[in-house]
Amino acid sequence: MTRIKNKEEIDGIRKACHLTADMFNELIPQIKAGMSTYEVDKLFEKYITSHGGKPAWWIEDFPGSVCISINDEVIHGLPSKKRIIRDGDLVSLDVGIDLNGYISDTTHSILIGNVPPKVRELQKVTEECLKAGIAACKVGNRIKDIANAVYDIATAHGYGVVYDYCGHGVGIEVHEDPSVPNCPFRGANPRIKEGMVLAIEPMINLGVPDVETKEDGWTVVTCDGAVSCHEEHTVAVFADHTEVLTDLNYNGKSVL
Repeated sequence: MTRIKNKEEIDGIRKACHLTADMFNELIPQIKAGMSTYEVDKLFEKYITSHGGKPAWWIEDFPGSVCISINDEVIHGLPSKKRIIRDGDLVSLDVGIDLNGYISDTTHSILIGNVPPKVRELQKVTEECLKAGIAACKVGNRIKDIANAVYDIATAHGYGVVYDYCGHGVGIEVHEDPSVPNCPFRGANPRIKEGMVLAIEPMINLGVPDVETKEDGWTVVTCDGAVSCHEEHTVAVFADHTEVLTDLNYNGKSVL
């Protein structure tokens, strides 16, 4: 059942989301080639805990504070001292903060150094997909409108849209109803209502849409080894607008 948030709950979620945005603004410039994903994870963990929060992924027993996925890793990449970020990598950072019981969720894919043009274009289009999905997330529309907006842009560029994983409700728990797919689907297609808080998160592949999970039980990779890009924002739906709570420029600029 979809949980409709009241003003107090949205205020709490907004604070967690703004802290998450502040964290990305401060830490993204510090991520360089040569760092291990373990170092990156500890960098984010220190920021979160020093600001009174907890990594939200701890709630679901993820063995780290950040899902750090590189190149063909779609989601849930595990931090490791052996996994080194290289020049030319696309690195997706999926982070949530539990701040006083309210949950944020956002992902930014960053480009490290001399990244191939086709990967830069993938990252640009994935951001366009996210923006289109958010624009479709408004009172009166349905969840399928978000999915179609994402899918139409990605497929127009010949990319594969991951169908095994999707966005979701968020805010009180890490994963809540409803599911928010990125491609056409059958089944429940709820209408978007005031008070919904959703994580919209396109996962777009340079190759085929199919994915598989590695033996570690967490890391999801593309089946053909092609690069994948993941972008995500937490949004709150109001009667007359949708607010991007995790917007990196949230000071007066987060309403679409």
